[in-house]
Amino acid sequence: MGSGLTAPRSGILLHNRGSGFVLDPGHPNELQPRKRPLHTIIPALLTRGDDAVMAFGVTGGHFQPSGQVQVLSNIVDYGMGIQQAIEHPRMFARGETLELESTMPEAVWRGLRERGHRPALAVHPLGTCHAIWADQAGGAYLGGADCRRDGIALGY
Repeated sequence: MGSGLTAPRSGILLHNRGSGFVLDPGHPNELQPRKRPLHTIIPALLTRGDDAVMAFGVTGGHFQPSGQVQVLSNIVDYGMGIQQAIEHPRMFARGETLELESTMPEAVWRGLRERGHRPALAVHPLGTCHAIWADQAGGAYLGGADCRRDGIALGY
């Protein structure tokens, strides 16, 4: 969960995820200039013009990039609200398998099978997302929290 330390002037929470980097010469995750070892912290910021409108992130290791795109597409392409976009069923291509969450509608399962895919039930929820939407025009913030794991949308 991190170091439990906050930088006093910025409010940025410090973390210990740098432990994934390796100092052993020759290791694939060796710390070197311009090298980016596998790391799973990928927060995202959605902008419209010059305005930041949503800060969000999806957990889940290798699933994170796919999860980020699914949540973002739900909002941008399908017009869902922040909470609806977060709660929407997710899928993930893991090797030859296309994992679907149990809440995925049966019509999607059937459509994938008809197209020759072999969808499988995801054993665990596919990531979790939390987000804050800044309604610039209305002067309000909207929070979204994922029901797949403990968490709340809280502001002050």
